[in-house]
Amino acid sequence: MDNNSQGSGGLKGGLGGLFGGGGAPEYSNSELAGVPLTGMSPLSPYLNVDPRFLVQDTDEFILPTGANKTRGRFELAFFTIGGSCMTGASLGALNGLRMGLKETRDMAWSKPRNVQILNMVTRQGASWANSLGSVALLYSAFGVAIEKARGAEDDVNTVAAGTLTGMLFKSSGGLKSAARGGLVGLAVSGAYALYNNWDHLTGSSPSSRLY
Repeated sequence: MDNNSQGSGGLKGGLGGLFGGGGAPEYSNSELAGVPLTGMSPLSPYLNVDPRFLVQDTDEFILPTGANKTRGRFELAFFTIGGSCMTGASLGALNGLRMGLKETRDMAWSKPRNVQILNMVTRQGASWANSLGSVALLYSAFGVAIEKARGAEDDVNTVAAGTLTGMLFKSSGGLKSAARGGLVGLAVSGAYALYNNWDHLTGSSPSSRLY
């Protein structure tokens, strides 16, 4: 009987050592105080892990020394261009629907009217998506180029990129049209820069905003 008990105990000890269950360290209540383990026991019966190593007191990402925690212009360029194209397509489709209904209001509901409205929606959606996508592409390209040239990322880049974008986008209409486009770009980018720094100007708590 004793031999069987000893053999059984040896077998359990061997299996416990193999799967990490045997010889688990014991932690006092003071050592485990403050460990946020909602709905969990201090030590998992399946994983012999010290729960104190699971507490995250710092950010869960690693940044190079001196790097900014906000995304740069190059990373934001893809989101800006794609979002502008989708926004332009949506607004253009709504405008095309409005124009199609207005132009065919004297026609009865029929297949020709539906086709005409659909064509108007498609043309306007593509036109608006192309326009806003081009503006976003120019703005992102100017922003990245100015940032690389100056070696700094601030609101000066935003205003300069917006002004140059407006000028180049309307340059096909001549100098006056380019000047008007530059003024519009300056006003829009200046308003955006003001919005970005509103917390700093008013002295309130800063919020996380992107350039």
